[in-house]
Amino acid sequence: MLETVLAAVEASGVATHLRFSRWTYPAVNAGHVLGLALLVGSVVPLDLKLLGLWPAVARRDVERLLAPVAAVGLVTAVATGLLLFSVQARDYAALGLFQAKMTLVVLGTANALAALALRRRGGGRPGLEKTLAAVSLLCWPSALAAGRFIGYVI
Repeated sequence: MLETVLAAVEASGVATHLRFSRWTYPAVNAGHVLGLALLVGSVVPLDLKLLGLWPAVARRDVERLLAPVAAVGLVTAVATGLLLFSVQARDYAALGLFQAKMTLVVLGTANALAALALRRRGGGRPGLEKTLAAVSLLCWPSALAAGRFIGYVI
C-alpha cells in the first residue's frame, strides 16, 4: 500500500516537472535551504536565551522577534521539503537517515508546540523551559545535519 502511494507521488505531475526542470528543482532546493536557515537561525539563539545566555536582553523581545521567523522557516522548509521528497519518494522513504531526519523534525515541532503552550499558560516553570530548549537544540541541528548527509547517500 505505502509503495503504491509513494510511486503515485513520484509519478505526479509536480514530481515529474521537478525531476526534469532545469530551474524549478534548484529553486525549490534553494527555498528549502532558506527555510532551514530561518528556522535553525532563529531557534538556536531563542533556545540559548531560554538557557540563560544574554541575561540583559528581555526574553519577551527575543521571543517576539525570533518565534515568527522560526515559524515561517518551518512552514517554508516543510512545504519545499515535501516537493523535494516527491521526486524520489520511494528512495527517501526507505532510507534510515531520512527516517531519522523526519523523526527529529516531528520531535522538534512537537517540542516547539509544547514550549509555545507552556508560554501561553504563563510559563513559570524554568526547569521545564530549559529542558525544552535543550531538546530543541538537539533536534533541529541534528535534523539539519541528517538532511545534509542524505545528499551524499542518495
